[in-house]
Amino acid sequence: MNPEQTEITVKATDEVLQGRYANQAQITQTPEEIIIDFLLISPPVGQFVSRIVMSTGHAKRLTRVLNETISKIEKQIGEKITESEEPRAIGFKNN
Repeated sequence: MNPEQTEITVKATDEVLQGRYANQAQITQTPEEIIIDFLLISPPVGQFVSRIVMSTGHAKRLTRVLNETISKIEKQIGEKITESEEPRAIGFKNN
């Protein structure tokens, strides 16, 4: 281990480790933070699943890693992954 690195033990409950499913996301920003609200939309209702707040720098690194991961998957399956549908307005407004 690099002398500058510190080992960190991350703890999580079984419920958190199971994960949550979301089929919609809303993104809001400030100059310092990106706020992502994950939603589960099953008309005629929607459920708020989770909110993640991160620095803009971390969001940029996450975007890069997600793009790299999707590119690897596309190479493995031999085709481009496309959006299944266009984003649609469902009555929520960003403040």
